[in-house]
This record gives sequence, structure tokens and C-alpha cells, in this order.
Amino acid sequence: MKEILRHIVKFVLNLLIVIVYRPKTVGLENIEKGKGALLCANHVHAFDSAVIILNNKRKINVLAKESLFKNWFVKFLAYIFGVYPVKKDSKSMESMKISLKLLKNNELLLIFPEGTRNGMAKGVKPKEGAVKLAIKANVPIIPIGVQGNFEYFKKIKLNIGKPIYYNVSKEDSNNKEVLEKLTQELMDEIVRLRDEEI
Repeated sequence: MKEILRHIVKFVLNLLIVIVYRPKTVGLENIEKGKGALLCANHVHAFDSAVIILNNKRKINVLAKESLFKNWFVKFLAYIFGVYPVKKDSKSMESMKISLKLLKNNELLLIFPEGTRNGMAKGVKPKEGAVKLAIKANVPIIPIGVQGNFEYFKKIKLNIGKPIYYNVSKEDSNNKEVLEKLTQELMDEIVRLRDEEI
């Protein structure tokens, strides 16, 4: 029943997204069937996660701050689409546990390394959590460049890159300098995809 409901709601929401943002997606073949992966994109707008989720046949899970779940509509969408509430407390291991469980079950998880909308433009240092998680779960990161500013009736484009695999030793996986370097390389690839003409 839940799966049927998800397809119905997804169809309706996708129709609205198509009318308002006319999305174009390139590189869907880079998201392999039946394999766990982290999807990492630049964070442009509140709706960029919706566009990414709705433009993929596979279910994409997302973590969201607990406070958002006070809204009944968010709760409803969370139930259907796989949105998990987590505490904003940085010391909480809850988000890591949920993420690892999803990835080890060969599911997809969407993360924004910027940590906030337009973080790069604001000079916010990207978070190393995505790379650390990918290494720990032994899954690739699939970078996504979101193109467009989400103005009504102007095209939004998703440029999905090739999977990035990490062959990192256990020692280096906890080395801050190594994680910072790999995170910067990931952000450079996301920026390249964001700026590439498609």
C-alpha cells in the first residue's frame, strides 16, 4: 500500500515540478540499480532535494532536522519518501547510524556537503561527513551539479557525474587532512558538473 501511495504522490508532485521548473536530467545511468550510494549535490534551494528525488526511479532517502516534522504534511511526505528525522546536535551519532544502515542495505542517500543553502557562495567550509560516511559504508559518492536558481518557469538541470570510489586505509579514514582534501576534490567535481553546459 505504501509503495502504491508513493508512486501516486510522486506522479502528482513530479507533474507540478515539470510545470514549474521544467527539469532536465543528464547522467541517470551513473546511478546503478540495486547498489548503495551517497548522492552529493550543491544546495541551491529548498526544493532541490525534491527535484533530485522526483527525477529518479529509485527511492532516494534523505535526513532532515527533527523540528521540520512538527508539520503534518512533512510527516506524510517523510512516511512515503524515506525522510528520516535527526537531531541537529553534532554530537549525536543517530544520523550516522541511520545512514550506515541505509547504505549497507544497498539504498540511496542524498546529502548536501555544503551543510546549508549556497554554502560555497557564503564561504562556508564543506562538511567532511559525506566522504567519511562513504568510506565507512564502502559505497561510492555520486556527485550531482544542480544548475539553475529555481525561478518559476525557468529550467532546472541535474548533471549527474560518475561514481567516485574511495580506496582509503582505516588510518587515513580518520585523518582530518585526508578527509578535507577528499571533500574539496568532491566539491570541485560538483562545481564542475554545476558549471558544465548540458
